[in-house]
Amino acid sequence: MTTSTGVPDARAQIAALIFAVLLLDEDDLIVEANHAAEEMFGRSARKLCEKRFWDVIGISDQRLSETLRSAEARIVARGVTIATAQGERRVNISSSPLHGAAGWRVLTLSDAGQPEIDDDENERVELRAPAVLAHEIKNPLSAIRGASQLLARRVAGKDKPLARMISAEVDRIAQLIDRMQQLGAKPVEITGPCNLHEAIRNAMGTVRAGRAEPCELVEEFDPSLPPVAADQGALEQVLINLMANACDASAGIDDARVKVRTRFASGLVFNTIRFGKVTRLPIEITVIDSGPGIDPALHEHVFEPFVSSKPQGQGLGLALVRKLLRDMGGRISHERDERAGETHFRINLPVAAG
Repeated sequence: MTTSTGVPDARAQIAALIFAVLLLDEDDLIVEANHAAEEMFGRSARKLCEKRFWDVIGISDQRLSETLRSAEARIVARGVTIATAQGERRVNISSSPLHGAAGWRVLTLSDAGQPEIDDDENERVELRAPAVLAHEIKNPLSAIRGASQLLARRVAGKDKPLARMISAEVDRIAQLIDRMQQLGAKPVEITGPCNLHEAIRNAMGTVRAGRAEPCELVEEFDPSLPPVAADQGALEQVLINLMANACDASAGIDDARVKVRTRFASGLVFNTIRFGKVTRLPIEITVIDSGPGIDPALHEHVFEPFVSSKPQGQGLGLALVRKLLRDMGGRISHERDERAGETHFRINLPVAAG
């Protein structure tokens, strides 16, 4: 609908927004909801408008929950965990009182952790630093390795193990540096369409072959899903890292099982700004383990370089996972389901064109 001047009216503008908008009355009854709110809560606007706000959402932060109950408070909160009929998710919330209408307000909810174009560019700049440092380190490493090999041929027998240890440690550092350089590498080119179930099964085969201890990998696939816009090799590398981490997290648990679930996330459609346009990311892959979960102190930093909860971890695996997915226009997030005792790493990808 348009106004007399031909400009779309306020209702049309709100309906087009990519984040959820709810209008609440003085009793916190939902009076209006846009299309993005329908997607977020998995209910039609008509169904939502039969409910109080607190009947469709739960907020883990008690202080924020109490503050939001004040209709006159102006609030902006980021990275809030909410519970809905669709499950838990992290969102940004704002509450804006309506002037001249006591007790009425507008709430907006958007998915947290979706950077704008400038944030992506800042991250790329940050990731170039390890790559530049890696390049400068590799030259002297080559010289050290060559010297250790020469030394191994000349020293007495009792000292040969020391020379071999130098060479082995140099190789280990070189492998670490190779991974650092991958973080600063140019984006992968999307060569899709990609059959995501084929990519998952290939990754499962690699993980099974590379593990000494058994870890059951369980498929929970939606076979009707269309191909995704992704580079298959890069997607397999992402999945190998996530499944290997999930198996490590499940170590020591009787009958450890790692589930890999795929679905079309009709109620959890992600949107991101990419190349100046909105891109929908409805294809979802979730890697689920029953391990103890991520240290709360690391919860917000697990995708940053050099952050790891493993005693011998290098902290580059998940940083590389996030980079590869962002290069392909996808996103990754993680959450803990305390009730089920599960950790979920969730990938969202676009559908392949055509």
